[in-house]
Amino acid sequence: MELSVGQVAKRAGVSVSALHFYEQKELILSYRTASNQRRYKRSVLRRIAVIKAAQNVGLTLQEIKQALAHIPLNENVKKEQWEQLSTLWHQKLEDKMNELKQLQNQLGSCIQCGCLSMESCALYNNNDVNGITSLGAKLITPKSNN
Repeated sequence: MELSVGQVAKRAGVSVSALHFYEQKELILSYRTASNQRRYKRSVLRRIAVIKAAQNVGLTLQEIKQALAHIPLNENVKKEQWEQLSTLWHQKLEDKMNELKQLQNQLGSCIQCGCLSMESCALYNNNDVNGITSLGAKLITPKSNN
């Protein structure tokens, strides 16, 4: 049984525009009827649930898309495939939690300082490897090996 865009939005708890956006970003797939109406396979509901859960824990749509790339858009996803996703995202979440913990630990000293200097503030300009030799603020985010 295929579902209309309204049915999917209601069952998944997202707006119709969110479905269109996810489709535009190639996270989900729809089919068109003879009258050009969108239809979705029921398997899209599980895929949307994973997308929403990943967004809720702070993963970007790009990270989600990369992780879902090996899972066919129009097929039911097997349990093993979801387990692979959770393993993939586990380290990313660990890294994000460590960054938040570091921020939490540094926040007190920043409030006491009050400078928010773009050159020396560990919160604003954390890990800026070019700040010493380059002009202006150049925030360099460490690259992940994943």
